[in-house]
Amino acid sequence: MGSNPTLSANMNSLLKKPSAWFPIAVSLAILAVMLIGIAMSGVPAHQADEGTGAHIFQIWLVLEILMMAFFAIRWVPQAPKQALTVLTIQIVAVLAACAPVFFLKL
Repeated sequence: MGSNPTLSANMNSLLKKPSAWFPIAVSLAILAVMLIGIAMSGVPAHQADEGTGAHIFQIWLVLEILMMAFFAIRWVPQAPKQALTVLTIQIVAVLAACAPVFFLKL
């Protein structure tokens, strides 16, 4: 069972679309900002007020869902296998960005 060169070519061309790579890039940027903040300042203490960082995270999460929904609506009907693969990568990137929040109870 070898890889399908046409599938790979279609996958690469789909990943070049902004609606495919932008949600991944934003998720990785959010993850980097959180990890750098934790590395520089330590894990923040739990406060009654969530703070600016939490609000930015919440806004990002809503926008991320909207971006992924746009991608799915736009590309899944045209190229289902490739689009679902990209959508899986986007979901993994979101989960990676959410992981510090859940594991560190931020």
